[in-house]
Formats: sequence, structure tokens, C-alpha cells
Amino acid sequence: MTSHSTEGPAVRITGLRKSYRGRPAVDGLDLEVLRGETLGVLGANGAGKTTTVELVAGLRRADAGRISVLGLDPVRDRAALRQVLGVQLQESFLHGALTVGELVDLYGSFYPSPRSREELLDLVELQEQAAIRFEHLSGGQQQRVSVALAMIGRPRVLILDELTTGLDPAARRRMWRTLETLRAEGVTILLVSHAMDEVERLCDRVVLLGSGRILASGAPAEVTAAAGAPTLEDAFVALTGDSPQDQEIR
Repeated sequence: MTSHSTEGPAVRITGLRKSYRGRPAVDGLDLEVLRGETLGVLGANGAGKTTTVELVAGLRRADAGRISVLGLDPVRDRAALRQVLGVQLQESFLHGALTVGELVDLYGSFYPSPRSREELLDLVELQEQAAIRFEHLSGGQQQRVSVALAMIGRPRVLILDELTTGLDPAARRRMWRTLETLRAEGVTILLVSHAMDEVERLCDRVVLLGSGRILASGAPAEVTAAAGAPTLEDAFVALTGDSPQDQEIR
């Protein structure tokens, strides 16, 4: 697993709260993510996973609490945060008439030192699709474009929400290889996922959320052992009452 820096956490969350129509989605969450760590964020539908990472990314404003990403406040320091944080969300809306290469060049223009088109397309294995319009790509290829655009600015922290949902097994393995390359580069990754095999392979540590609170935290093997379960999926079921494979994407 990744060797972590002693410079302090990449992400620090303290007393974080967010409600919708009076119903808590994130309820007093405290969490630290180490520099260079890959953290799996797990939970049943409505557990607060996506809301949490959207708050970290500055896409939503918290009702209470504090968030620090490499010392930056996601709301107050939004412009600076965009230079160090990459985000791939469940749904991305990209201009379908642009080619893959054109999208990469457009997004690269937003950063002072972006990855080159060649490097980026090689990283996500889309070299042969550079001249193809986004709307003509398969779902898996579109997902890889979204990940590529999240990585283009050489982020030090990367948020990936349901990274491999809908991908075929070969595409999933290719995406895993991409993440392993980023981990080796020391990128801090927050990976929201319901795929337990993915989490066990890629993550140094996991947090299991329920009703916006942490139900369990630790290395995948530690969470499994603490729940008295044979596998991480069984631990998920024991702690949440739901199967991760039955979760709809939220």
C-alpha cells in the first residue's frame, strides 16, 4: 500500500453537517484522509456518501462544520482548490459534439501545467478514440473520458464517485490500473464505491457511512474482522442491513 506523508492530512473534516428539507444527510461527521492515501467511502443508499464528497469538492455548502483540503476551504478558496483537486462525479455532462482530443485540450487550457493529451489518453487507454466525438463513445469510454478530465490538472487530491459503475470487466481492470498508477504518484484518492472487490484491491482504508455518520473505519481487513464477517461484503451487510450489490447509484 501507499507510503503516507507526515505533513498532516490531505483532507480534514470536523463536525460536518448537511440537511435537506430538515433531514440530515451528513450528521456531525469527523474524518481525516492522509496524504497519498486511497480511502474507500462506503454506505447504503442515503448514507451521505455523495453529499460528503460534494461538500469536500465545494459543490455544496455545509450547514455546519469545517473542511480543509490541503489547507484550503472548499467554498472560500474555490479557485485555488480547483488547481489541486480533481473530481469525477456519478453524472457528467460533456459536450457530445466535441471529440475526445478536443475535450482534453479544452479542459487542459484551464490549468497552468496540464498533462499532455498524449500522456492523459495513454493513462486511460483512449489513444485510438482521440478523434471520435464524445457522443459516439461507449458508456465505458465516456466514463474514462470523465476520469481523464478529472486528472488533467495533475491534482493532488482526486474524488471518484462510483468510478466503474456500468463498465464491463475489461474496462474495470483498465480503470483499476489507472488508479494504481495515480496511487504510485502519491495522489490522495477518495473513492466512493459499492464494488467490494474494487475497494479491497485499491483502498488503504475504508469508512462505512450510515445516516451521515461513520459506522466503521479501518483497513478493509480490519473492518471485516471487527464485524466478525468473512468478507468485506458480508461486513457491509452486517453493519448496514443492505447488500452493496443491491444499491442503486445515488
